[in-house]
Order: sequence, then C-alpha cells, then structure tokens
Amino acid sequence: MGVTKIFKHNDYELVCSAKALDNGWFAPNLVISKQAWPSRPRTIATRCEEGMTEEAAIQSAYEQGIEWVANYG
Repeated sequence: MGVTKIFKHNDYELVCSAKALDNGWFAPNLVISKQAWPSRPRTIATRCEEGMTEEAAIQSAYEQGIEWVANYG
C-alpha cells in the first residue's frame, strides 16, 4: 500500500503518492486537479529513479507537479 499526501499550489490540488514496487522501491504518482470549474483530475506522467524511498517519491511527484503547473497550468 502506498503513501499519499495532498498539497495546495495556487488554484491546484496536487495529490502526490508513492506506489510500492516489487523490489522494495517506490514510484511517484501525481494527480492534479484545478480548484475551479471545470475541475477534471489529470494523471501526470512522472519520472522515476532507481532506489527511491517513499518520501523521495512523494517529493519527486510534488516537484514535478509544481513544474507542470508553472509550464501548463
């Protein structure tokens, strides 16, 4: 079971989670929702590095979410 943290950034909600992999490492997962109508959650592809811990995966998802909002939001 993975860990999930929710962050607010500007008008967006970033749902950052860490999905457990078979080898004991974790992969970041990111879902972004705009907090205004129309609100449609978007799953954003994230970069994954080898050997990530839960906290590192969540931090990576958060940083990539901030980058996505700055570039596309």
